[in-house]
Amino acid sequence: MSYDIAPLDTALVDALQAKVDGKTKPLGALGRLELLAMQIGRIQQTLTPSLTQPHVLVFAGDHGAAKAGVSAYPQDVTWQMVENFLAGGAAINVFARQMRLGLRIVDAGVAHDFGPREGLINGKIAAGTANYIEQPAMTPAQCDKAIRTGRKLAHSLAERGCNAVGFGEMGIGNTASASLITHGITGVPLPQLVGRGTGLDDAGLDRKQALLGTALARGGRPSDPLDVLAEYGGFEIAMMVGAMLGAAEKRMVLVIDGFIVTAALLVAHAMSPAVLDYCVFAHRSEEAGHRAQLAHLDAAPLYDLGLRLGEGTGAALAWPLLQAAVNFLNEMASFESAGVSGKE
Repeated sequence: MSYDIAPLDTALVDALQAKVDGKTKPLGALGRLELLAMQIGRIQQTLTPSLTQPHVLVFAGDHGAAKAGVSAYPQDVTWQMVENFLAGGAAINVFARQMRLGLRIVDAGVAHDFGPREGLINGKIAAGTANYIEQPAMTPAQCDKAIRTGRKLAHSLAERGCNAVGFGEMGIGNTASASLITHGITGVPLPQLVGRGTGLDDAGLDRKQALLGTALARGGRPSDPLDVLAEYGGFEIAMMVGAMLGAAEKRMVLVIDGFIVTAALLVAHAMSPAVLDYCVFAHRSEEAGHRAQLAHLDAAPLYDLGLRLGEGTGAALAWPLLQAAVNFLNEMASFESAGVSGKE
């Protein structure tokens, strides 16, 4: 499948810079907000960008390797947390309500039957992936279906007027999957990418390292990003890949959360490098490996609060900064309009 993602052109760069510099402030005084305002203006191809019907999509899926002991929590926590999302009780619910963000939960492959539920999108590929320690996590057909489903979801959001989307995830064992994917894409040694996830102790971390080493000895490091994804990914990660590519096709702003979401972006970027132009990196995660991901993408996150929860919480917390960037560009007086003398 090919993706029609246009790299951001330079047509409006000078005009946007002039508008930013003409505001009643010293040059560069709003720092990263100025760059953010210009990026959003270039994405939307306008000097007066706006953020409409913003959403956070939380993709949920189970991993066969979870039962082998790569996580401190049992696999049932995935579906239980989805229920918590649907009941409005998780951190992402709190932050989405505070920021007035739309929130949709996507069942990409949870090992549980939820039935039709308000606020839940049924995109289930299967009841969890296979155990990548013993065999590929998914078949090429499953991987392709997950990506296509994610792309369609993003297009559907765009058709309803959404032009900014934050990405989140839930899946017991998915930090292990993200570590393997990150190694596969970047080549950074696996031990540098494996962290404590949901809170492994030292013995648990050693066990996780050993299990992932066994998985890597079996599956190797494929040269094709889609093969990396099929070998080690989760359905929630694969569906995010498609949603990211689909959102960029529609010139949406992509707000990237932490370690697992960035693992999905590594695959999307390897498939279509222009997707990176549309990405805003919310934060630097505490999870081992996120720094390596950010370095590979040459990405500078907006903040570092020591977060490692996932769920899209970092993306939601970044939202006021995106809104502030757009607001100052549109609403702040210029030296000329305010009758304020500029720099001599």
